Amino acid sequence: MTKPFKNKEKGPKIAIVHDYLNQRGGAERVLAVLHEMFPGAPIFTAIIDRKKLPPELQKADIRVSWMQRLPGVSRYFKHYLAFYPSAIESFNLSGYDIIISSSSAFAKGAIKRGRAMHVCYCHAPMRFVWNYKGYIEKERLSLVARAVLPFLLWRLKKWDVDTKDRPDYYIANSTVVKERVKNWYGKDSEVIFPPVETARFASAAISGVGDYYLIVSRLNAYKRLDLAVEAFNEAKLPLKIAGEGPYAHALKKMAGPTVEFIGRVSDANLPALYAGCRALIFPGEEDFGLTPVEANAAGRPVIAYKAGGALDTVADGVSGVFFEKQTLASLIGAIMRFERDIKSFDPVRIREHAMKFDRAVFAKKITDFIASRYFEKTGRTMQGI
Repeated sequence: MTKPFKNKEKGPKIAIVHDYLNQRGGAERVLAVLHEMFPGAPIFTAIIDRKKLPPELQKADIRVSWMQRLPGVSRYFKHYLAFYPSAIESFNLSGYDIIISSSSAFAKGAIKRGRAMHVCYCHAPMRFVWNYKGYIEKERLSLVARAVLPFLLWRLKKWDVDTKDRPDYYIANSTVVKERVKNWYGKDSEVIFPPVETARFASAAISGVGDYYLIVSRLNAYKRLDLAVEAFNEAKLPLKIAGEGPYAHALKKMAGPTVEFIGRVSDANLPALYAGCRALIFPGEEDFGLTPVEANAAGRPVIAYKAGGALDTVADGVSGVFFEKQTLASLIGAIMRFERDIKSFDPVRIREHAMKFDRAVFAKKITDFIASRYFEKTGRTMQGI
């Protein structure tokens, strides 16, 4: 368990701001650990779908914006894209000394009051405005949407730049995000990798490694799962795909007999699924990407596209192998190299590599960062943090 910060009566009051809580992914896992560290801090968010909350957040003090009253917002949350900035700005944070924003889009725009300190944990700058073409090129959008979106995203991009000075400090979740924060916002940041509960995966009890390769992912078009499906169709090797998402139907249509879709896997069953695979396939470019670390924590290597967060999480030749280009030939070549060298990958060394991403490491680095910056800004210490 992460040691919580006990907010004493005269200590700083902390608030956490998160973009939205209507899905479960890496950002929500970070939020859950922040909540465990600061259990007295309320969480402010634009919208919420309580059925999709992680168990760790079920009893949290979550305060939702006026957007929650919009018709069909849980289902059609993307249709309300233009409303999120004003929803985040509407929160009254005047009673708080420290604001921690967990942001992949909007939360960094939260408005602090007075002399409060705002620390932004940046999962990524708003990727759908900075990489519009790469983000939506495979999405199925109507002609009307394609005509309207560029104007809307131009306005959101302007807002994103205009609000870059609201955080006093930035923490980036990977080296590539640190570079984007510098290039797009002109801001320095410190890299602190997201937390992984490595012990849960290392303790998976199985009889041995199976014959299947594995993907654990939300089934979105931009994640390039189509490339993996095509590669395993051609290689005629077994691939299990765990996850749900809007691109599922298209992927299933292109899948051959060696590709199996197993849907959403429970947290209880996921460690054994990782530990039983030959390797995890990671074909997309992510800002960080937790699944390679989870697979490594279970002692299994990764075959990853050499870009984005994988440059931080995959040690080539130790915890996995890279493929250089997002092409069929490049991925199949990496799979064949892996098959040839599979015995050279040591589960013990792979697990040791994963340990630097452990949640205890994350918690210590976050608390040290906030405490030191708070002292620099106010001259006050935070005993117990």
